[in-house]
Amino acid sequence: MGFCYDYRFPALSIEAIAQFKNMATESKKSESKKSESSSAHEATRVLLALWDLGGLKEKVKKGELTKRIVRTGQKSANYQPILTDLADKKAITSDNKTISLSDEGFKLLSAGLADPTFEFDTQIGAKTANALLRWMRESNGVKPAVETNGKHDVTSIASYEEFKPIALEVYNSLNRDYNLNHLVPIYLIRREIGDKVPRSQFNEWFLEMQSDDIIQLIGGEMPELTPDKSEDSIMTELGSMRYYIKCL
Repeated sequence: MGFCYDYRFPALSIEAIAQFKNMATESKKSESKKSESSSAHEATRVLLALWDLGGLKEKVKKGELTKRIVRTGQKSANYQPILTDLADKKAITSDNKTISLSDEGFKLLSAGLADPTFEFDTQIGAKTANALLRWMRESNGVKPAVETNGKHDVTSIASYEEFKPIALEVYNSLNRDYNLNHLVPIYLIRREIGDKVPRSQFNEWFLEMQSDDIIQLIGGEMPELTPDKSEDSIMTELGSMRYYIKCL
């Protein structure tokens, strides 16, 4: 049986074939640029979370950062290439348990947020939104850190002795204003004190106040518990959550 050529589909010219090859190459380049852009945006999101956790002024537990950045359906291993790249760029420093943000990382974060192509590809939670708000406010006049002798110092509450009366004042104010019957949610106190003390220091000092029999940290159940309320509560060294504080 002889070969029958269908003239409805003429043979492609050399020029047409070259054009299709160029289109395929450009498509691959476009996909590569999209991938690079996506990685850069994810790196900015990681840096923003680390900055919001106080990473510019102190070491942050890797577990705290992981809880903030890993989305539903993801694993912490998904972010290892990003963290490795940031470390190579001297944007972060880390050891086995902690991670912190360098001056170079702060500059990289600033550039990333200023990038007109930067956007979130999924719905963001309250923590990320609040971090952006804080960034905007501080960018409009309040510096995120004041460098003193080569170290960043933004902590208004400098010692445990200074922290105790302030914490108790906030406790009493919230208890009175919200009629909480002497059982005040820790997340409310943390948010009221805000950036006057780093997150990890806040936890340590309240645990110390419990050891000194000044307050009692109470677990149990919290109505309408959300991930951000849980994150702003306190986890003990044994892994138990404490949601409330009661003065003794």
